[in-house]
Amino acid sequence: MASLSPRRYAVSSFSPGFRRSPGQGRTAPGLRTLLFCALLLSLGLWVGAVPGRAQEPEIPPETREAARRLMEAALESPVAWERLEEMVDAYGPRLAGSEALEASLDWLLQGMEADGLENVRAEPVSVPRWIRGRESLELLAPRPQRLSVLGLGGSVGTPPEGIQAPVLVVNSFAELEERAPEARGRIVLFDVPFTSYGETVQYRTGGAVAAARVGAVASLVRSVTPVSLYTPHTGTMTYQEGVDSIPHAAVTVEDAIMLHRMQDRGRSVVLRLVMEARNEGMVPSRNVMAEITGREYPGEVVVLGGHTDSWDVGQGAMDDAGGVVAAWEAVRLMKELGLRPRRTVRVVGWTAEEVGIHGGRAYAESPARNREEHVLGIESDAGVFSPTGFGFSGSDPAYRVVRAVGALLAPVGAQEVTRGGGGADIGPMMEKGMPGMGLQVESTRYFWYHHSPADTLDKLDPAEMARCVAALAVMAYVVADLPEPLPR
Repeated sequence: MASLSPRRYAVSSFSPGFRRSPGQGRTAPGLRTLLFCALLLSLGLWVGAVPGRAQEPEIPPETREAARRLMEAALESPVAWERLEEMVDAYGPRLAGSEALEASLDWLLQGMEADGLENVRAEPVSVPRWIRGRESLELLAPRPQRLSVLGLGGSVGTPPEGIQAPVLVVNSFAELEERAPEARGRIVLFDVPFTSYGETVQYRTGGAVAAARVGAVASLVRSVTPVSLYTPHTGTMTYQEGVDSIPHAAVTVEDAIMLHRMQDRGRSVVLRLVMEARNEGMVPSRNVMAEITGREYPGEVVVLGGHTDSWDVGQGAMDDAGGVVAAWEAVRLMKELGLRPRRTVRVVGWTAEEVGIHGGRAYAESPARNREEHVLGIESDAGVFSPTGFGFSGSDPAYRVVRAVGALLAPVGAQEVTRGGGGADIGPMMEKGMPGMGLQVESTRYFWYHHSPADTLDKLDPAEMARCVAALAVMAYVVADLPEPLPR
């Protein structure tokens, strides 16, 4: 089960000045002392002890000292946690195209201005607006019961009276093909146990198309999660041109298994699904960003951030307000400490990732990118749980550089840099050749809460978030301050 900190933190007021209460959200004193001692030991001894250090690039002493200061400041500052509290409590879920998202973007821009960051701005992005509306799912036979349901993002709705039909439960696309004659006129339910997100999510994204091809009138999917407390999980889905668009929704793990059992016993299972979901076309939104301009090479950019939008359930605290705020805090600390690296460090809150990576694509396609050379992109979109390091995609020489930078992060337990990493929002820039990396965290609990009403602030811990801030700040600053750019 989740291990949550027993300490309680007061909610900061929603003030434009971003004031904070003394001591609020701070790392426990014992942990601070332990980490700081480890930090001093690391910066003096750790790098020399790394196997193969002779083959790794040297990091200038002044850059190491900046890294030490950033880590110390990140562990001491309560600002990231207070701002995360404020963002999720004041604005709640931030679905693309919603007023809540746009209000939160105004708040982010206001805060970046108040911090004194440079070139605070928004770049326009067109995003889809999908409205969930009211929805319900009822078991009619073999007995009556109200079931929990969440429509999947982008789904069409049902007729006003709903869709009432017998159910066909299958455990794979292959089984659906084998039983295709039985599917016509039915609601198909994909009861597929979670193995990995990448493998299991295909039933959420592609289930409606597969079911419609064999004549189903609607489709349901077992929520994509390894653990459930009767919580449905939403997420995006797709349709295909030339295939009927049928309603598509997620049910809980518990209900999927129960309906499967009923079918296996030979009972007739009948459901009524009602969904008011509708798509309202494209509407304006924004990527928001700010930076510290490089002192020597301002046109070379290290970009870091996360996505500001979330699904319309829960608070989107884990996915991905925490990632956005942690990246913002990493850059704010550079400003507060008077650190200006050789290259520009830019924080971005990308919009509309959940509904199709619209912000990431708009960022990559902006004419402003033609005047810049992106040295590295860093994304935090796995929850700000306890950090372990980074996953990196780039050349072998660049990998040696970021491994050396990672070694500086031993005091916060984030020193491991592995091959293969990035993120959805930086993906379009990586396609253009930018090296990319994703913050890696202890991820056991992530998919327990992912895209569900349970993605709320209490699932996160202030001390773990502070270590994520430290990891992001050091990696971004050191790469931006190296004498030579990260090799392609």
